[in-house]
Amino acid sequence: MLSENDYPIFLGSEIEQPKPEQALFHIIPIPYEETVSYGGGTGRGPAAILEASWQLETYDNFSYPCELGIYTRSPVPVSGRPERVMDNIAAATREVLEMGGMPVGIGGEHSVTWGVIKGYLDAGVEDFGVVQIDAHADLRDRYEGQKHSHASVMRLVVEAGVPLFQLGVRAYCEEEMDARDKYGVHYLDAHQLVPNNVQEFELPEDFPEKVFFTLDVDGLDPSVFPSTGTPVPGGLGWYQTLNLFECVARQRQIIGFDLLEFAPIEGFHAYDFAAAQLLYRLMGIVQRTRRD
Repeated sequence: MLSENDYPIFLGSEIEQPKPEQALFHIIPIPYEETVSYGGGTGRGPAAILEASWQLETYDNFSYPCELGIYTRSPVPVSGRPERVMDNIAAATREVLEMGGMPVGIGGEHSVTWGVIKGYLDAGVEDFGVVQIDAHADLRDRYEGQKHSHASVMRLVVEAGVPLFQLGVRAYCEEEMDARDKYGVHYLDAHQLVPNNVQEFELPEDFPEKVFFTLDVDGLDPSVFPSTGTPVPGGLGWYQTLNLFECVARQRQIIGFDLLEFAPIEGFHAYDFAAAQLLYRLMGIVQRTRRD
């Protein structure tokens, strides 16, 4: 089944597209690729994930996440100046929130997360934090002259006063370490998580009850996801990633999440499928840990 603009709907081989108001999960495709600084291809990520999702089972080995309703929205318009694109993303996010849905962004480069967070702020969502899985800290003031860069997206988040906890980071500069101190960023870097096979951790007692989770696929090791523009060795494993997400979901209320920086490799559909399955597994964790 295709959406109104010929984009495939998530899991379209198995489920009908529900009415928007009947779905919890609202997938927002954001095919934005403007500030990538190494390998390209993230603009093709959303379509590849949606197409691959047609090969998924509705049962994710634990439950049926689709029972909560999955609505695939039309892609966000991504032409024009970065500020305009961020406003478009924010508007789509706010629309989902105002109908009681949960935004699920798929990108697209990581800069789009600022647009999503802006949507929460514009919708009046208060007292929430962001948990980030990523190879990079993304805390530069700007990168290559661009404030709305994939390398500075988390700087915009913390400058807006949103608390941040970073997981799996293993590539950062001195400026970003200073930013961590300045803005009180919490973190468990890859050298703390991976060699010790850490599967769970405790969020700080004062970290907000509501959490938006942003997952850059380069947070996982390139042996799992080479299909990204900025791979860094020494990353998280598949099950470690899922367990860390579930650990957060059991401690706090997940109010949305995104999956970004996926850059399909032509002829290697296994990675497209892995990205689709990862997205669905995250939905499953939300379903099983969700509070009324």
